[in-house]
Amino acid sequence: MEHSEPEKQQLILKEYGKNIQRLVDHVTGIEDREKRTQSAYTVIEIIKQLNPSVKQETDQKLWDDIHIMSDFKLDVDGPFPMPEKELLGKKPQAVGYPKGEVKFKHYGRNIEKLIEKAIEIENDEEQETAIIYIGQLMRSFHSTWNRDNFDDRIILDDIKTLSKGKLHIDLEKVRENALFESNTRRDFKIPHAEDEHSKNKRPAQHKKNHRNNGHNNKKRRN
Repeated sequence: MEHSEPEKQQLILKEYGKNIQRLVDHVTGIEDREKRTQSAYTVIEIIKQLNPSVKQETDQKLWDDIHIMSDFKLDVDGPFPMPEKELLGKKPQAVGYPKGEVKFKHYGRNIEKLIEKAIEIENDEEQETAIIYIGQLMRSFHSTWNRDNFDDRIILDDIKTLSKGKLHIDLEKVRENALFESNTRRDFKIPHAEDEHSKNKRPAQHKKNHRNNGHNNKKRRN
């Protein structure tokens, strides 16, 4: 005997199967609200037992799914509000991308952001440290696509262009001290704070050595 179209089981969410769909349809038709709510909780537990993989899902998603399977007709006192039907199938908002063309694509936009931050630094020593750090990054990026005829002047010219002339460092100083070389790379820190820490550390170490030497000499005399 053939079933007529209205008698056919409609699967709204096929991943749960027709038995769960039948349970949701049955619970939706219960007249007593309290019993309907208790039965809805039971359906959630049955789903978790029959589908171990859904244990990774949040309870809110499971409740949302049974509301969807009921065609948003399941009126219960659940732990989460019924999702809005209008949001079902709604296209997500387009992801916003940064506007504006990157001046030097081989450096990327992050270098431009670092340069913008360096411009804001008021302390000259800190700003120079920032320029050196940026220069080292730019040199490493530059060397990946052009290893021939490389000169630190190229990096300095690019920094000047990207900063619109607001960042400066002496070319001879960069060359003599190999400031843009990777082996001279230093952290982007406040220079005077690092120097002060080193000064405070050295005397204590010297004093400790002095004590040890004195102790050793006394031992030798005995």
